[in-house]
Amino acid sequence: MNSPRTVIGFINAGHFIDHYAMLVFAAAVIVMGPALGISYGELLPYATPAFVAFGAGSLLTGWLGDRWSRRHMMAIFFLGIGAAMILVGLVQTPLQLGAALLAVGLFASIYHPVGTATLVAHADKLGRQVGINGVWGNLGVASSAVVTGVIAQYLGWRWAFALPGLATIAVGVGFLALVRHEARTSQQQARAAARVSKDMMWRVVVALVVTIVASSTTFNAITVALPKLFAERLTTVTTSPAVIGLIASGVYVFGALTQYTIGNLVDRHSLKTVFLPLAVAFPVLLFAGAGLSGLPFVVVSIGIIAAMFGLVTVNDAMVGKYTSDQWRARAFAVRYFLGFTAAGFSVGLVAWMHETGGFGMMLQMFGTFCLLIVVGALIFPPERRIAAAQPAE
Repeated sequence: MNSPRTVIGFINAGHFIDHYAMLVFAAAVIVMGPALGISYGELLPYATPAFVAFGAGSLLTGWLGDRWSRRHMMAIFFLGIGAAMILVGLVQTPLQLGAALLAVGLFASIYHPVGTATLVAHADKLGRQVGINGVWGNLGVASSAVVTGVIAQYLGWRWAFALPGLATIAVGVGFLALVRHEARTSQQQARAAARVSKDMMWRVVVALVVTIVASSTTFNAITVALPKLFAERLTTVTTSPAVIGLIASGVYVFGALTQYTIGNLVDRHSLKTVFLPLAVAFPVLLFAGAGLSGLPFVVVSIGIIAAMFGLVTVNDAMVGKYTSDQWRARAFAVRYFLGFTAAGFSVGLVAWMHETGGFGMMLQMFGTFCLLIVVGALIFPPERRIAAAQPAE
């Protein structure tokens, strides 16, 4: 039998890698554009198929995780996404770039339905482990900005893809050596009926769907745009790609701390109690950031990122609490299909908004969109507390 600590360790590493890999292009595109002779607005949409595949592919990968093997799917994730990143570093034309990024997105689609279901199955305290796992994903986002900026500046943008690709393959080899396939038994049965009454479940579903679509679309837009946004809004502070990447990484650290805090709060309080304050704060901060620049914008960005990643933890806790292990990967697949497919179209929106009205208009539009999250939090029903199961005599 696999050690839960070992399995969760690799799952957390996978979350780091997943988000890191998906955002290397967002940071490297600033350098890639001049090198390839293509503007930022023209080059960025080549990542759209990758982000769409990131969400759409989760339906198949989640099904395979439940019906075939979560361990085997995670092995394919590590080795496949590593090879795909290396391919991006070898491209010569925009068409090749789009195809290689698509491969990154397809392999990346394995992680969230399969990896999160594996995590929940091995977690002793759901909220805490989901929060810690979120920290690792957030650190992947943060590291992607700073490491890509440094490598691209000193070694070139191709190495910014190739080096992490090689490292990911090495992690995959370690996973194959230390984690074995094992038959699963459903030890954590669904208790949704005990948490809320049956006639209230529609409110849970509606709240989850509107929150996923609005928060995921905005999440992806902000993470894709942040390096360029900082490059435009922090000209009075610095123009160095490495320093801009470092500032972006520092902002994401606060998101990591928020996920850990929110995860612990989810174990101690009802989801609605944690959900509602985050839902209200998110659009307010987006509107506030639209007209700011310099250090005030950095401060507001910290709040935006913190609320954004806190909502991710709440969404994962919702699915984890209301599903059983035997079909949990498929439930997470639907959750991430909705989120990432909607998010995939945000890449094109970022490019269009940047060319049309700048990032100020972008933040205002996404702030308006995120008012849906407030609606979702308001209709989410109070959760019944469940007593711990008593051992049989």
